[in-house]
Amino acid sequence: MSQNYVDLDVRPILRKGGEPFSVIMDALARLDPAQGIRLYATFKPIPLFAVMAEKGFTHAETELEGGEWEVLFTPAGTQPSETDSAARLNDVWPDPVVRLDNRDLDPPEPMVRILGAAEGLKPGETLSALLRREPLFLFPHLEKRGFRWLGGFTADGATYELTVRAPI
Repeated sequence: MSQNYVDLDVRPILRKGGEPFSVIMDALARLDPAQGIRLYATFKPIPLFAVMAEKGFTHAETELEGGEWEVLFTPAGTQPSETDSAARLNDVWPDPVVRLDNRDLDPPEPMVRILGAAEGLKPGETLSALLRREPLFLFPHLEKRGFRWLGGFTADGATYELTVRAPI
């Protein structure tokens, strides 16, 4: 499903020492049901991820030059289109060939299981994993190995859904 995003660049507000939360929430209130937000920020807005998950949005982030970030907030149940730059996809992601439920595991076991399963993927294949929290320590390991990922909290905020794609 192709996704329509409203661009929101809060970098000027942040550079002036301002707080862009109200601007983001105003933009969110004006979205059509199928729209998402493409947010540009001077830092990775991790606290915003949980807020947006509570409002029914998943996210995919990409670090830009100079430590700035682009984050796609997508309504839950849809996927970013193949042209969305944060996903950096050349084609549609296939259905996962591996599904892991790591919600009952304590760290670092979820990361170990995901990395082990990811290493067994063929080029372009995906795996999905359910977790109790966002796996922040996993992301650098995936990136170093050339994997891409999309993730976000479910609408109730209780489960982090992660999809990992093997390099093509």
